[in-house]
Amino acid sequence: MEWTGLNELRELYLSFFESKGHLRAPSASLVPKGDASLLLINSGMAPMKKFFTGEATPPCVRMTTCQKCIRTPDIESVGITARHGTYFEMLGNFSFGEYFKREAIAWAWEFFTDMLKMDPEKLHITVFEQDNEAWDIWTKEVGVAEDHMSRLGRKDNFWEHGKGPCGPCSEIHYDRGEQYGCGAPDCAPGCECDRFMEVWNLVFTQFNSDGAGNYTELDRKNIDTGMGLERLACVMQGVDNLFEVDTMQSIMRQVMQISGVQYHDDKKHDISLRVITDHARSSTMMISDGVLPGNEGRGYVLRRLLRRAARHGKLLGIERPFLAEVAETVIKENCGAYPQLSEKRDFILKVIANEEESFDRTIDAGMQQLSKMTADCAGELPGADAFKLSDTYGFPIDLTKEILAEKGMTVDEAGFKDLAAEQRERSRAARKEAGGWDYGDYAKAVQGMMSSFTEVFKPSFSTEQIPNAVQGMMSLFAEVSKQTKAFIGYELDEAEAKVLAVDGDIVVLDRTPFYAESGGQCGDSGTIGEYEVVNTTKTPEGVFLHHMAGGFDLAVGETVTAKVSENRAEIRANHTAAHLLQAALRKVLGSHVEQAGQSVTAQSLRFDFTHFSAMTKEELEQVEQLVNEAIWAAVPVETEELPIEEAKARGAIALFGEKYGDTVRMVSVPGYSTELCGGTHAANTGNLGMFLITGESSVASGVRRIEAVTRGGVAAQYQQRQAAAQERADLLQKQLKEEKKHVIEMKRALARHDAAELISEAKQTNGLLCVMGEIDCDAEGLREAGDIVKQRDDAAVALLACKTDKGLQFVATATPEAMKMGIHAGKIVMAAAAAAGGKGGGKPDSAMGGGTDQSKLDDAFAAGNRIINSLLGLNMEDI
Repeated sequence: MEWTGLNELRELYLSFFESKGHLRAPSASLVPKGDASLLLINSGMAPMKKFFTGEATPPCVRMTTCQKCIRTPDIESVGITARHGTYFEMLGNFSFGEYFKREAIAWAWEFFTDMLKMDPEKLHITVFEQDNEAWDIWTKEVGVAEDHMSRLGRKDNFWEHGKGPCGPCSEIHYDRGEQYGCGAPDCAPGCECDRFMEVWNLVFTQFNSDGAGNYTELDRKNIDTGMGLERLACVMQGVDNLFEVDTMQSIMRQVMQISGVQYHDDKKHDISLRVITDHARSSTMMISDGVLPGNEGRGYVLRRLLRRAARHGKLLGIERPFLAEVAETVIKENCGAYPQLSEKRDFILKVIANEEESFDRTIDAGMQQLSKMTADCAGELPGADAFKLSDTYGFPIDLTKEILAEKGMTVDEAGFKDLAAEQRERSRAARKEAGGWDYGDYAKAVQGMMSSFTEVFKPSFSTEQIPNAVQGMMSLFAEVSKQTKAFIGYELDEAEAKVLAVDGDIVVLDRTPFYAESGGQCGDSGTIGEYEVVNTTKTPEGVFLHHMAGGFDLAVGETVTAKVSENRAEIRANHTAAHLLQAALRKVLGSHVEQAGQSVTAQSLRFDFTHFSAMTKEELEQVEQLVNEAIWAAVPVETEELPIEEAKARGAIALFGEKYGDTVRMVSVPGYSTELCGGTHAANTGNLGMFLITGESSVASGVRRIEAVTRGGVAAQYQQRQAAAQERADLLQKQLKEEKKHVIEMKRALARHDAAELISEAKQTNGLLCVMGEIDCDAEGLREAGDIVKQRDDAAVALLACKTDKGLQFVATATPEAMKMGIHAGKIVMAAAAAAGGKGGGKPDSAMGGGTDQSKLDDAFAAGNRIINSLLGLNMEDI
């Protein structure tokens, strides 16, 4: 057995099973797709679940993967022990009803003994105590000696999770030697000590469990194996734990270089080194799969990891943001297997840097506050204090708990949770006051509509079948939706329909051209008969609710004309513009841009997207130009329904986290944008007229917002801007007349003051007074300051600068006596301006110049100093 790197082991494994007819599939995202039972992918088989259950057909009956996984229940233990980690990779080979035990066992043995050259004497096998078939394959066909075999019970060697497919498993253990053992004479695989490391688990899914202890043979038996890549690397590299594996050591060495701390020198430092190494790796991988820091769900997991790592950096004495540097090493070590790390490098680093800097601004104040809080409590921090730390100082409750645990204290978690729940309720109430319905509103509306539905559906339901509670009404809504033609607004703006139900200000029709508020697009308004519809929403079951203005008279069973208002054209234009906007943002800013929310109305559009810095003026102009180019090209907008996999293969962008059915609606602007979308759109991009960005701002950490208008909104915006500009111009003209004289005097006074200070600090060199420095003024004040220097001493030279909106302005002056000594103002300012990325020059007694890079101001003064030195014929140290 030879030392083998982790990345090489991954490739060896996948290539081996490819040679056995397996399809090599890429790792699934850490964010589960279509599986609400998981927050993050935590096992190799999790993405394969749908193939094992029969919900989906696998692309091949034999597959092999190396799956990225995150497990977070033991975050507090990471670092404290060398065993625990949050991110790991799981190697696996799978059979969906094709091969079974014989092949799985033989190939596992072949890979270990032939490919990796492991010593068979070091390998020990366990099987389920009743699985004679596996025992015989291992001993009689593979040839493993029985003294290297163990039968273990259901707890160790039977894979089962409630009802459904299950089966025995067989584990391969590696004997690490007596030095890792407990010394017991019966020490063997299954012992709690560290001698026998479980490396590979072969699961034989051959039964179906009814959950009550009854098992039936499956017609199609499956293979699901899992081997931790890091564990395998530990064996192949002869190291004790995952933190000593080659790729992990590369990351840790980066942390040691930044901190100046060495591993194994101090136990507390070792904990921090392990925490940072693990959490930086996990965070990098999560961000590459689209997870962003937040206060809930997987976003909270990421935030917790980053902030815990940042705190441990401070414990190592690192007083600056550093995690992005560590992430660079994570990317370098893993990009060969996961190319998206390189593709999203800039975004990953921005996310990490932004979160760390945000936390860095609050941690010191939070720690001071926590110190004050703990000084006044005995043993347990009150829930109110913990909530304040979270709400005001950005301390996750878990971080507070960890810090207190180090002091032997606890937190009143129940009190904290109560306050957090109250805050969520207040937020929900505030959203409701701001407008819109939640599920409870629908429920109330449903209750009120019961009598109407009873009349409508008497032919279909008996009185006993009609629900008398909200829950029952929800199911009735589902029946209603089945009996209606629902939405026909893609094709029609006006249609005949039948009134199915009326209650309060809500009307339900058997079909409707009105788009219901969803996907960020507002609900349509218009008329039903002669009465006004002010908004349209729909229930979770898909029943369209038309919200009427007061004073209408519509009866159940009545046939009416439903007509959408003319502002639909504006809504369509703004929604299509939102698609073009996303495409333009991805082109200008990068593929990391994902929609994070939107609002499309007749008046404007608002688009939220993932990005971690304010857009520059140039970027905004470029995005605006790209959208307008698509509009002026007058491209027909195409919509079609097709299988989701085909849509994705054609490049359709899906909303992150959104659930889609097997058949989706794809909206395309050929050559510009392709998205999955259920909204209404313009027939041609030319219908948008023009696109104008009206604002760009921050919404949350890592989320930006663009507000924009099209069509009539652009004209209205220009009119408003023109009126506002004229008003400002008139006001400014008046103020300028009044303030001009005062401003000039103030600038001159400031320049004189700054010049006087610089003169007082200046030094005489060989009889020459050298005055050099920055003055807070304009170009006119700068010239006056230069003249003041010339008046102060017979032999004087000055190099003065001020910052402007374009960069830097320079002035150099020299007295006649200084010029006799060889000083030339034009040469001095030329050198200074060049050092700041600009140009300058002039006469020997007076010269001006400009620079573009304000950060080079010190370099400019140094360059000027060198020229003075040169002109005087002195060494640099003499000045």
